[in-house]
Amino acid sequence: MKVAKRRHDMLEAVHAGITSIEALCRHFGISEATARRDLGALSDQGLLVRTYCGAAAHIGHREPELTLEQRRTRQGDVKARLADCALGCIEDNDTVLLDGGTTTAALAARLGERRGLHVVTNNLAALPWLTQLPEGHTTVLGGDLRASSMTAYGPLAHAALSRLTVDRLFLSADGVTELGLCEASPEQAWLKEAMISRAAEVYVMADATKLGRASQQHWTPFPHQWTLITDASDERLESFRALGATVRHPAATET
Repeated sequence: MKVAKRRHDMLEAVHAGITSIEALCRHFGISEATARRDLGALSDQGLLVRTYCGAAAHIGHREPELTLEQRRTRQGDVKARLADCALGCIEDNDTVLLDGGTTTAALAARLGERRGLHVVTNNLAALPWLTQLPEGHTTVLGGDLRASSMTAYGPLAHAALSRLTVDRLFLSADGVTELGLCEASPEQAWLKEAMISRAAEVYVMADATKLGRASQQHWTPFPHQWTLITDASDERLESFRALGATVRHPAATET
């Protein structure tokens, strides 16, 4: 078993109550030294808490959620590059599902460069750009308004999704770790999971600052195959490749 996959499974095991070094060694058929290394790595990522004889599930320090305007201005140049990379994955006449977030809104601003798109979204902040799609149209997922992110969520959004399938889904997240996509609320995490179930291809757009970041307490698991669009180019990417990701990088900016 590859290291990244084992550590992902070990984290799930700790959350399921298998917390002692001895029990983890038996469960995974590994040595005590290997178990301690894995737990140390997971602890360094903030995903669990080391104890004397093993580990404990990490409740975590929940970071204050940024305002929409704060998120718009943070890493704006990188988001534009990720959007350019994502646009290269979209063809004319595709059906595209856009998740909430300022990174996916940056992609929405570029979709006018494709023709005949059907765009489905719960991202109300993206609507100004989606009114101008050449030969295309937009479907807005209804539901309750989450004003802090200008997104719709809840039972109505799920009901609409149940009647749709899409060619490509573009997701954002507060953080991306071996556990999945990190979100501020269970409703957001659940909606992302529903979106994944309706998409033929799944893309996660995340700048380097979000990789390994467990800033919130709710999670959406990865599908078996997905694409990570990121400006990161370090060893962290290997853990995501082990979890089924194909990695795409934006073109380097000229200096």
